[in-house]
Amino acid sequence: MDSLTTYVLRLGDNGLVLSQRLGAWCGHAPELEIDLALANIGLDILGQARNFLTYAGQRLGDQDEDSLAFQRDERQFGNLLLVEQPNGHFGDTLVRQYFIDAWHVALYSRLITSQDPQIAAIAAKALKEVKYHLRFSRGWLERLGQGTALSAEKVQGSINELWRFTAELFEADEHDQAMAAAGIGVDPRQLEAPWREEVTAGVYQAGLLLPQEAAYRRGGKQGLHTEHLGPMLAEMQILPRSYPGQQW
Repeated sequence: MDSLTTYVLRLGDNGLVLSQRLGAWCGHAPELEIDLALANIGLDILGQARNFLTYAGQRLGDQDEDSLAFQRDERQFGNLLLVEQPNGHFGDTLVRQYFIDAWHVALYSRLITSQDPQIAAIAAKALKEVKYHLRFSRGWLERLGQGTALSAEKVQGSINELWRFTAELFEADEHDQAMAAAGIGVDPRQLEAPWREEVTAGVYQAGLLLPQEAAYRRGGKQGLHTEHLGPMLAEMQILPRSYPGQQW
């Protein structure tokens, strides 16, 4: 698979997996406003995923967004490890979302100038959405961090637990570097400074602390996932795999 197709497919996988996680909150969030907000954020991210997966399918020639979403196995997904982590309690979901929202804003702010017209168009639409997502997640991070002693303790625990997955956000392999050199993609290493600026400010404003240890978990982009992705895909893919070719 060429670098452009791989690059686009990874972006689509990130959105597909994260939107599936967010969708699981529907009907289970702490209050109705949050329930609706998480569902809408999930739909935004699913829309971004569909655009990237459709483009990847066009490049592959023999697949479409549905086959890429429902007919691939775990090792064929190239999403970041962060997005596949379980929802846990609301603080876990909130911190996961905040980390990825800050990354999305930095990423799409640069992809709008991509030399690939389709990527630039997807990024331009997505940037408007992810800026709202970031306001939502940062706002709730502040509420929880400055809320009760229990809420601050729980969300600090979420930061500590998920921090180990953040290094992969800035890992650049040969596909990333090829796309950056062609002016099509972004070198992930260039996203670290704006991401850290946002996250440092947001966590500090919430009265919380960033972990001192270095993040170390990697491998998602190469198909080496945590134990959490396989069960999620099994649930997501069971109907189209059980009844292939059915129209609903």
